[in-house]
Amino acid sequence: MIQVSDTASKKIVDMMNDDGFDAAKDYVRVGVKSGGCSGLSYELKFDKEIGENDKIFEVNNVKIAVEKKSFLYLAGTILEFSGGLNGKGFVFNNPNASRTCGCGESFSL
Repeated sequence: MIQVSDTASKKIVDMMNDDGFDAAKDYVRVGVKSGGCSGLSYELKFDKEIGENDKIFEVNNVKIAVEKKSFLYLAGTILEFSGGLNGKGFVFNNPNASRTCGCGESFSL
């Protein structure tokens, strides 16, 4: 399962509304792809549809869609949001990552 902090949830709902999505019925798609400083990078986008290979979670009023292949890398991850002057935006706290890069957008196992 993927968790979403209260702060991240509020930010996601606001951003979805700003982008014409409805948090009550649309999804945040979380994924992993090859690339980045450490070998794998995170993907985060809004989506109106789910695929047959998606795992679906609802956490803190946010519906999350994760393709099964990506879920292997993301199980137990907490999605947080760091704002403020030195904030990074969305942050993935992934217990499966053995190494992360300084930007926090890529990792390796």
